[in-house]
Amino acid sequence: MEKQAFIASLTAGGCAGMCVDLALFPLDTMKTRLQSQQGFYKAGGFRGIYAGVPSAAIGSFPNAAAFFVTYDCTKSLLGRGQDAARMAPVNHMLAASLGEVVACLIRVPTEVVKQRTQASPSSTTYQMLLATLREEGVRGLYRGYRSTVLREIPFSLVQFPLWEHLKTLWSERQGHALYSWQAAVCGALAGAVAAFVTTPLDVAKTRIMLAKAGTATANGNIPTVLLDVWKSRGISGLFAGSIPRVTFISMGGFIFLGAYEKVRSTML
Repeated sequence: MEKQAFIASLTAGGCAGMCVDLALFPLDTMKTRLQSQQGFYKAGGFRGIYAGVPSAAIGSFPNAAAFFVTYDCTKSLLGRGQDAARMAPVNHMLAASLGEVVACLIRVPTEVVKQRTQASPSSTTYQMLLATLREEGVRGLYRGYRSTVLREIPFSLVQFPLWEHLKTLWSERQGHALYSWQAAVCGALAGAVAAFVTTPLDVAKTRIMLAKAGTATANGNIPTVLLDVWKSRGISGLFAGSIPRVTFISMGGFIFLGAYEKVRSTML
């Protein structure tokens, strides 16, 4: 990957991440509270919907930048063979999966602090960070890392190959490369499908991150958490927050992938 392309991916990814996280933060807060164990209104309801926004603001640029640099570098490396066109969907899946593993090293600590603040709007982001470090140490900031990765990889396995495929189909039909707004529409559709399919994994991730230290839920056993949700709340519990999640990620996919394409194409 050339230096110019590397810088373009880094800058475009970071800008896209900040745009979507800050623009759609209230929807993310509502989703978190719908999925929390204490329920929507006890977790804050519609009060303080920007609780935790400093954590999102700090983490969004490096998180998204890390993902797209890894994604584009991996896609570039895997796309050099003779069977590149035939293997494109698999290459996109592998690139997206690796990108998520790297990005989650940055995303999870900010997500832990953000979600705990969203579910306890009376506390500030700084207070929640200190409380987490005091009670659980640095390990507490990475609680839910495995569940986040196990949520993000299936999500990316659906979203990015579908996004690339939709772009290819649309580009072939009109006979030229897509405009950034067209890539954004493809991103919205791909994001909506991926968001709905992976909602149960997102519910498990949220429960694990919000659980009290030392409880069975905090241990991060995803099948056990999903079984508990199923027993207590049924299918509706497994898909709790699916409407704001699909709305958030569909709109987010439009902004995120559209902004990424626009900034990257401008820089290149």
